[in-house]
Amino acid sequence: MPTCKSYCKNCAAEFEITPRDSEFYSKIQVPSPTLCPSCRLQRRLAWRNERNLYKRKCEITGKYIISNYSIDKPFPVIDKDSWWADAHDPLKYGIDFDFSKTFIENFNVLQAKVPRFSVQQQEPMINSEYVNCASNCKNCYLIFDSDYCEDSYYSNVLKKSKDCCDCSFTSLSELCYESVHCKSCYNLKYSQNCTDCSDSMFLDSCVGCSNCAFCTNLHSAKYYFLNKKYSKEEYEKKISDLGDLNYLKLDGYNQRFRDLLLKHPRRYMHGNQNENVTGNHIYHTRNAFNCFNLEDCWDMAYCDLIFRGKDCWDLSSFGENVELVYESVSTGLNSQRCFFTFNAVIGSSDIAYCSMVYSCKNCFGCVGIKKNNYCIFNKQYSEEEYKKLREKIINHMKETGEWGEFMPISASPFGYNETVAQDYFPLTKDEAIKKGYKWKDPDKKEYQKTNFIPPDSVKFVDKSICNQLLSCIKCGKNYKITPHELQFYKKVSVSIPLKCPDCRHFARMSTKESRKLFKRNCSKCGTEIQSIYSKDQLEIVYCEKCYLEVIN
Repeated sequence: MPTCKSYCKNCAAEFEITPRDSEFYSKIQVPSPTLCPSCRLQRRLAWRNERNLYKRKCEITGKYIISNYSIDKPFPVIDKDSWWADAHDPLKYGIDFDFSKTFIENFNVLQAKVPRFSVQQQEPMINSEYVNCASNCKNCYLIFDSDYCEDSYYSNVLKKSKDCCDCSFTSLSELCYESVHCKSCYNLKYSQNCTDCSDSMFLDSCVGCSNCAFCTNLHSAKYYFLNKKYSKEEYEKKISDLGDLNYLKLDGYNQRFRDLLLKHPRRYMHGNQNENVTGNHIYHTRNAFNCFNLEDCWDMAYCDLIFRGKDCWDLSSFGENVELVYESVSTGLNSQRCFFTFNAVIGSSDIAYCSMVYSCKNCFGCVGIKKNNYCIFNKQYSEEEYKKLREKIINHMKETGEWGEFMPISASPFGYNETVAQDYFPLTKDEAIKKGYKWKDPDKKEYQKTNFIPPDSVKFVDKSICNQLLSCIKCGKNYKITPHELQFYKKVSVSIPLKCPDCRHFARMSTKESRKLFKRNCSKCGTEIQSIYSKDQLEIVYCEKCYLEVIN
C-alpha cells in the first residue's frame, strides 16, 4: 500500500497518509482524515481547558464552587459529589436525534442542557481546591494536568513532585523552579531537559550533574560553569559573583543562557530505550510516529502526552492504559475503542462522539453520563435498537461530511483562549472570531492598578507582601503572593515574580520545543533526520550517533 498525499482543508498544507495510517483507518472503519496532523491536534486541544478556573454557584446546592466552566456557559455546573450522587440522572436530559439537522447541531442542543461537574479531579485531593485535571495532590495551588504532587504551585504536567513552582513537564522532582522537561531533579532552577541533576541552574540536556550553572550536554559533571570545569572554590566564587537571582538580572542571565545553547549541538530528539520512533520526549516506546511526550507505548501515531498506550492514533492528553483510540482528547484510565471523544475515562469502551462520559460502554453522541450502556444522545436503548439507530446516524453523518472528523472547534464549550490550543497554536481574538471560534474576554475586575513593587531581592521581603495586590508588568492582571509561595521563594533564593502566573506560563511554553517535525540533515555528518528543529533555525542539530560522540 503506497503513501498517499493529501491537502489539509483547513490550512492547505500537504500531508502524508502512510500505509500504517491506512491500515489503522481500515481497522476501525473510518475514512482518512481531511486535516493535517497539526490542525487535527489544534482542533482536539481546543476542547481542553486546564488552567482557567472560576468561582460560581453549584446549581444543586447553591454553594460557591471552583470550576473550569465560567458563569456564562449555557449548561448547569454542579459539584463533584452532587454529580456522582444517585439522585443525578443525566439520562433525563436525553433528546431524539433530528435527522433534518447535522450531527453537531443535534449535539449542541444536548450539551447546552446536560450538567457538568465543576473540576476534573480524582480523589484523594487534600487542600488543593484550585487544581484541575489532577489526582492525588496535597497542598497544591494552580497546578494542572498533574498527579501525586505536594506543596507545589503554578505548574502544569507535574508528576510525583514536591515543593515545585512554575514548572512544566517535570516529574519525580523536588525544590525545582522554572524548569521544563526535567526528571528526578532537586533544587534545580531555570533549566530544561535534565535528569538526575541537583543544586544547579540554567542547565539544558544534562544528566547526573550537580553544582553546575550555564551548562549544556554534560553527564555526571560537578562544578562546571559555562561548560568549563572549576574547583569547588572557583565555582562557588563564580556563583557568588552572580549575586541574587533577582528580576533586574534575569533577562541578562536568560540571554546568556540562550547564547550558550546556540554554540553547542542539540540532540535531534529527546528520548531513550526506543525502537522505530519519531517525535520528541519519547521513552520506552516502539513503533511510534510523529509523537510527543510518550512513555511505555507501542504502535502509535500523532499522539501526545500518553502513558501506557497501544494502537492509538491522534490521541492527546493523559491517556494511561488505553488501546485502539482515535481522534480523542482527555481519554484514558483503562479505556478502549473510543473514537472522536472528549473526556471518556475510567474503563469506558466502544464510545464515539461523546463528551465527559465515565465508565460507559456502547454509547454514541452522549454528554455527561456515567455507568451507562447502549445510550444515544443520553437516551437508553436496547442493544438491538442501539445498533440500528447508531448505524442510521452514521450514514446521515456520511452524507453531511461529519463522519470520521473530530467535533469542530466552534462546538467546544470553551473560549479558544481558555484552552490548551492557545499554548501551541496562539491566536488573537480577531483571528479566533474570524474562524468562528468562541473567545473569553477577561474580567475587568482582575485589572486594578497598584503601585506596589516588591523589593528586588527576596531577602528584603517579609510576610506583609501576602497582603499586597500586585500587577503584572506584562499584561496588568492582578495576582497575590501566598504565604507558602513566599516560603518557597526564600528557600530557593529567587526574587518575587513581577509577572502573573498566566504570563509566566506562556513564557515557559514559548521556550518549549514545538510539536512539529521537520526534515533536515545532521549538522555534522549530513544524515537525514526528522527533528523538532527546522533547517532554517540557528541551532546546531546532531543525529543520535554524532550527539553521543560529543557529549561530555
